[in-house]
Amino acid sequence: MKYRIEYEKSCVKYLKKLDKNTQIRIINAINQLPFGDIKRLQGSTEDYRLRVGQYRVIFSRYEEELLVKIIQISPRGQIYK
Repeated sequence: MKYRIEYEKSCVKYLKKLDKNTQIRIINAINQLPFGDIKRLQGSTEDYRLRVGQYRVIFSRYEEELLVKIIQISPRGQIYK
């Protein structure tokens, strides 16, 4: 089952600032969804986090549309603030 992936503009902008190796690691991890180191965020029914090294990717998953919407990408220390 393949999900369609949509990125927020801010996520694309942030990814472009990172070095090439980090970009590739994060994009590869996102393309593997719904597999990987994933946990549901507390207090949310649709929001999840994906762990990629020191980075976290916050995303929403919509099963009926087979859609994953990437909401935020940040280092671990800044993502949950």
